[in-house]
Amino acid sequence: MSETTNINQFEAGTSLWADAWVRLKRNKLAITGLIILLITAVLCLLTPWIAPYGYEEQNLALGAAPPSWQHWLGTDTLGRDMLTRILYGGRVSLMVGLIATGVALVIGVTWGAIAGYSGGRVDTIMMRLVDIIYALPFMIFIVLLMVVFGRSLFLLFLAIGAVEWLTMARIVRGQVQNLKQLEFVEAAISIGLSKWTIIWRHIIPNALGPVIVYTTLTIPSVMLLEAFLSFLGLGIQPPQSSWGVLISYGVESMEEYPWLLIFPGLTLSIVLFSLNFLGDGLRDALDVRASKD
Repeated sequence: MSETTNINQFEAGTSLWADAWVRLKRNKLAITGLIILLITAVLCLLTPWIAPYGYEEQNLALGAAPPSWQHWLGTDTLGRDMLTRILYGGRVSLMVGLIATGVALVIGVTWGAIAGYSGGRVDTIMMRLVDIIYALPFMIFIVLLMVVFGRSLFLLFLAIGAVEWLTMARIVRGQVQNLKQLEFVEAAISIGLSKWTIIWRHIIPNALGPVIVYTTLTIPSVMLLEAFLSFLGLGIQPPQSSWGVLISYGVESMEEYPWLLIFPGLTLSIVLFSLNFLGDGLRDALDVRASKD
């Protein structure tokens, strides 16, 4: 009877991801950030159906009007509804953040995993190349790409992703160097699995924690970089717009029409804060040491 009682006292085991989700739910800031991001993503996704006005619909007679019942966030100098333009701009900004981060993720994870697992001369050569690229002024690199190949949304994705993968590669390399010393990798080698199979099916899945955390922190940096490029006139080009483009326009007329800067800037700030709160929450939730507490 006592043995049965002792057995029943044992709790069912849970995975690292289940434990991480439980800890993440306790972080109110992270959950708030997640909710804000989901709401923003849904609104931007449904923009063509929920936007109060057409994207290029103008009212030159109205001009730049302050917020009103007809235009909740006011209008710009061409009489275009700011709420509509912010929603459409959010589609571009979020797309730039996600796709450019995806490019950086693919390059960085692949490069870091190969370097970390191979070790020796291969690792040295690959990481010295990373150091060399790190030393280059990445802003000049992006500007040169845009000047040589022309300005396009697709090129912007590639250009930003091509300079954001370096830190990801270092993080993944460090994780892989630690993981390849563990018993499950030695077991995979002993049964004759190829190097690529071990990397993609066994090592990378176990290194996803830090990768996910850094990804959530890369998205806001990518969005800020796009906003800065748009501010310089090297990013999104008319008739397309992004939050960075709207902020650039708002700066030019902030003294006369402050709402043109306040609302796009506030929207971008809220999204960036939410991403950072979520990233911090994921970092704490996926901390293996915390799971032992």
